[in-house]
This record gives sequence, C-alpha cells and structure tokens, in this order.
Amino acid sequence: MVLILMRVIKRKKGNKEYFYLQHSFRIKGKVMTREKYLGKEMPVKIEEIKKAFLEASYNKWLFKQFETIRTGFQKEWQKYPDSVKEKVKEQIAIAFTYNTNSIEGSTITLDETREMVEQGIAPNKPLRDIKETEAHVKVFLSMLEKKDELTLQIILNWHKELFKDTKQDIAGKIRDYNVKVGAYKAPDWQDVNKLMSELIKLYKANKKMNPVELAARMHYRFEKIHPFGDGNGRIGRLIINHTLWNAGYPMLIIEYKKRKAYYKALQKDEEGFLNYFARRYLKAHGKYARGLGLTS
Repeated sequence: MVLILMRVIKRKKGNKEYFYLQHSFRIKGKVMTREKYLGKEMPVKIEEIKKAFLEASYNKWLFKQFETIRTGFQKEWQKYPDSVKEKVKEQIAIAFTYNTNSIEGSTITLDETREMVEQGIAPNKPLRDIKETEAHVKVFLSMLEKKDELTLQIILNWHKELFKDTKQDIAGKIRDYNVKVGAYKAPDWQDVNKLMSELIKLYKANKKMNPVELAARMHYRFEKIHPFGDGNGRIGRLIINHTLWNAGYPMLIIEYKKRKAYYKALQKDEEGFLNYFARRYLKAHGKYARGLGLTS
C-alpha cells in the first residue's frame, strides 16, 4: 500500500524562518521524502502549490513504475524461445480481439474466438461478426510483426482491413459528415483531416514522453476526433497497443466486463482519462514492478 503525507514545515536559520513543502510517502515499508522551498512567508495559494507538487511527485513515482514494468517484462520476454513468443502473441491476439470487438457489440465469445484462431472453426454467429473477428486478429498480429512508426496511412490501412468485408462504404475512409456519440458531438468533418494530422505530429514530437502516457493521450484524442463513421474504438485501442509494443512495453487489454469504467473515463477531460489509464495499466502489469520491489 502507498501511504502519502503532505505538510508544510518551518525551519529557522538564525533569526529568520523559511517555509518548505514536504511530501513523504511509504512504499512497502520504505519511506521516501521530497521537499519544495516555499519562501520566507507562507504562499497565499498554498493549496494549489500542494496539488501541483503532489502531482509532480506522484507522476515521477508513477513513471518510474512504468519503466520498471518495461524492464521486468523485457527480462521475462527475452527468456521465451521464438515458438513460445509466437504462441503468447496469438493468445494476446485472441483476448484482445474478443474484448475490443465485444465492447463494440460483437456476439463472438472468447471461446469462439479461440476456436476460430486455433482450429479454424467458425461459430454459428452473424457473418459480420465472424469476418470482423478474423480481420482483427490478422491486423493485430501484423501490427506486432511490422513495428512501423505510426502514420495516418497506417491507421487508414488498419480500418480498411478491419471493415473491407463488412462495411465497404466506410472502410479506410475519413468521414465527410458529422457524427454524435451519445451526447458528445464530434468535431466538424471539415476539421478531421487537420486534427488527424496534428495527432500524428503529437505522436512524433513526444517520443521522449513515457509510452504509457503517450498511449493514453493518443487514444483519448483519437476518440475525441472520431475520424471514422464506425470502428473508432477498435482503431483507438490498436493505437494504444501499437504505441506500447513499439516501445517495448507490455500491451493493455481494455476488458469488456470493465467497459463501463472505460466509457466513464473517456467522458472526463484528458487528465482524468490519463489517471484512469495509468491506474489500469499498473493493475494489469504491477507484477513486473513488484518483482523488483518498487510498487505497492
């Protein structure tokens, strides 16, 4: 468990007093302390300063956890023979495909997805769901193998491959009409190309950003742009795992059974979604950090 204490302390040097903001937190019995000098007088906006200092300290700790997860994951991944790595990727493809498609209304179950991939057995389900399951597995595995830098053309290609057999009229095409998602009104279609161009620039300009944070911000902004007539959720979740995998991080599956929390997070502002995403990522992959003794 992570325990946090934030307090203002006063130190005397000669006849003068100086104020400091002290942030202490204990992780698995180890106490860590950071301080920020406030000045000779107590700042008027101390609560705002506390909040900013806490966020900065927490983020520094959080990103350390992410880096530790990457190290632990890579250490484990390198032990696998190539044949085992292929099997692991196939199992991730099955789980990811089932969950991402189910969020969007697919009737194909996890067991049926597994049978389709491993045995080539198609269930007695709508042909559209079958085709989109097959296509998603193919796109996902191809994404893992190629490890290309993200571009608008890659995103368009993913969309085209996912829906070329089921939604030919929109497959691989940026929308040229306005859409609403529930109460949310997506940007005007005339602005979508510009917004997508800016999104790719964000990706390229922030290679030094922690990949977990970058994956979350890319996903959030992509979903808000909503560039396609349909399939935005599936493409957005591919962007998450493309970003993580290319940086050597374990991928994240947004589970169908936890979709309500995911939808709720997407309704928040970007920082709110980032907070949800970071907590979800730590929960999913904390075992790698725990193995190195750095997380709760």
